[in-house]
Amino acid sequence: MTTSSRVAQTRLKSSFIYLANAVNDLRGNWDVLAIVIAPFVLAAALSLLPDALNLQHRVAQTFEGAGGQTIGYSPVQVPMHPERNQGRPIYPVWFYVTLHPLLILITFALKLVVLCALQRIQAKTREADLLSEWLAVYRRAVQLAPAFALVVLLQWLATLVGIALLVVPGLLAYVWLYFTQYALVFDDRHSWFALLFSRDLMRGRFFKVATRVVVFLAVWSGYNSWAATVFIIVSLLLGPVGVMTDSIAATIFMIDLFAVAVTYATVAFFTAAGVRLYQDLCAIVAEEAPAKAVAIQGTVPLGTPS
Repeated sequence: MTTSSRVAQTRLKSSFIYLANAVNDLRGNWDVLAIVIAPFVLAAALSLLPDALNLQHRVAQTFEGAGGQTIGYSPVQVPMHPERNQGRPIYPVWFYVTLHPLLILITFALKLVVLCALQRIQAKTREADLLSEWLAVYRRAVQLAPAFALVVLLQWLATLVGIALLVVPGLLAYVWLYFTQYALVFDDRHSWFALLFSRDLMRGRFFKVATRVVVFLAVWSGYNSWAATVFIIVSLLLGPVGVMTDSIAATIFMIDLFAVAVTYATVAFFTAAGVRLYQDLCAIVAEEAPAKAVAIQGTVPLGTPS
């Protein structure tokens, strides 16, 4: 067989096939996924609760100003003083702003744990019970945490530098380095090697991969927008009910918890689709490597005639 006739068997599939493959990968493993992301859902919901309560409080004050009737509320632990609390949020700005970086860290940690769980699912490695599986996933995540933090830092520094120069280079850098975290968890590539490996996967197929990544992000943002819209509408509807039953904080927290759970579940789902895309790219690169090696070996000096 000549070099020109060697054709890689693996092909990139459509974005929606990768999403369907993610469903197949997670089928039968939803319990594992639920238990590994549950602590992050709870932590993120608590981090967002002050924002949610302040939002509901502002809405209540708006209705109070419009209708002339007081439907505002205050946490049970804080005595109600309308003349003191008028126009002021329940929680000061500095308090809930300091929780925003914590929310970002929680989201990155979630991505690491989900990747570790997916690695075990792909390898068909599972402990006998859910608790043991949870411990195995978190043990692996803790081992990779320093390396994961480094590659995330390098990935976002490269993206931010590109955005600072021009927006387009930043977007290109984001796509080029999209599989950096996958390379660390699935192929144990650390530091700059993970970034370079992600870039190498794009060679000759950048726009094909970028299209699929954009579709993943677009569908994921659509789910998140839906969850945020439902959260706002339901909180506005149930806010007065919480006031009347003196359980506003609990009501808003449950709505907040549901919205975060939907968002983090979709993060895990689209990460699983990304794993499938990453593995196909790795297979294509591995299949192309022998053909390239043969082509390089073919360019040897000609022998001198006798």
